[in-house]
Amino acid sequence: MAVFVFIEHREGKLMDISFEALSAAQKLNDEVIAVLSGENVSDLAEKVVKYADKVIIVEDPKIDTNNEAYTRVLDELVKKEMPKIVIMGHTSMGMDIAPAVAIDLGLPIATDVVNISKDGNIKVTRSIYNGKVLADYYLKDAETYIITIRTGEFSAEELSEKNGKIERVDSPLKEEITNKKFVGFVQPEVGGVDITQADILVSVGRGIKDKENIPLVEELAKIMGGVLSCSRPIVDYGWLPKERQVGTSGKTVKPKLYLALGISGAFQHVAGMKGANMIVAVNKDPKAPIFSVAQYGIVDDVLKVIPALTQKIKEIKG
Repeated sequence: MAVFVFIEHREGKLMDISFEALSAAQKLNDEVIAVLSGENVSDLAEKVVKYADKVIIVEDPKIDTNNEAYTRVLDELVKKEMPKIVIMGHTSMGMDIAPAVAIDLGLPIATDVVNISKDGNIKVTRSIYNGKVLADYYLKDAETYIITIRTGEFSAEELSEKNGKIERVDSPLKEEITNKKFVGFVQPEVGGVDITQADILVSVGRGIKDKENIPLVEELAKIMGGVLSCSRPIVDYGWLPKERQVGTSGKTVKPKLYLALGISGAFQHVAGMKGANMIVAVNKDPKAPIFSVAQYGIVDDVLKVIPALTQKIKEIKG
């Protein structure tokens, strides 16, 4: 049984979600076939083939950055190869392409899943009721299934090397796609913050108690060379903008260091940051759920810890 993995890339770079999708596919213990399409993607294939049994390359300038073109190419490959599962990220791109392929080919689809397994039929797990419940779903019998995975739920660090082969396939596109046209990427406004790109995140929760205490955290983040982020209550209070929120209703992050200050660790928040390399938590409640995912923890009032930590870092830096 073969599992297709749709490889997402942008401006000549592979997206993290592609490696997470490869990780999800490897867990199924079947042949992993990566599908890489676009313009000038041969160099990217060399990075992908390490983790797949085979990489199918479809190079065509008509494909690049056009989701309609990606969809048509994937349609043809799925019809030809008949993989058991097609996995892609639950990203803006995946949410556009996956339903289109499912409709074009009449295939069952499961979106935003956090786990995939084989238990007779294909079983997927989804987070529902705003992250309060994990629900298992068995997909109806079909030759092929389309599945999109939630960002951050499958670790790329668990990938095993396969060092497969690369196969080039002629593009099925005969003419330019005219009903949908790529215009360009819109970068964040100057001054905007993308917390998903930060190596160090200093994140604050309701334990900070008052908006007037936010500058304390900002100072700590600055001296650490990090970026300020937060849990949902801080956004709900209007103390920080939505772009700073970590969690299922915010952004999924994977920094090298995540410092959680006064954050209890609700499932919705943990789901957005558990992929961090190192998690350090400060909370006065020793039973706070955040400690179950943190490598290091301090049980104390954050308003006592933050100034002490800031001062200590200043002394170290001289």
